Amino acid sequence: MIRLLLIFLAMISLILGGIGILLPGLPTTPFVLLAAGLLLRSSDSLYRKLLKNRIFGKYIHRYMKHKGMTLRSKIGSITLMWSMIAFSVYRVDSLHFRIAVILVGLIGTYVMGFRLKTLAPFTDGEDSLSQPDGSPPED
Repeated sequence: MIRLLLIFLAMISLILGGIGILLPGLPTTPFVLLAAGLLLRSSDSLYRKLLKNRIFGKYIHRYMKHKGMTLRSKIGSITLMWSMIAFSVYRVDSLHFRIAVILVGLIGTYVMGFRLKTLAPFTDGEDSLSQPDGSPPED
């Protein structure tokens, strides 16, 4: 029963993370990492599928192993976040909404840009999911 609850919560978290890609103010990375953690404890097969996912897998593995992001990933994430913030601010007339979205964006930029460890760039093949089934390499 607990296993099914964890899988259900992981799917909700992953959906929220996916929505967070397009909706400013809703973070993506924490929800995706939460989903990975929940699946790690509840379903090996779903966890491996998430790690093999072409969008999230590489970033989850690197983050879980190194506890940080490359400068290129940070710049790309912050750029995407501010593009969505700018779009939302442009489309919504509420001053309170605009202020709230910009404040959340500033906090997100600070955390991602300055609090999260910046990793050196990875070379091709380095730190990849090296096992054929997509499971992370043994430490």
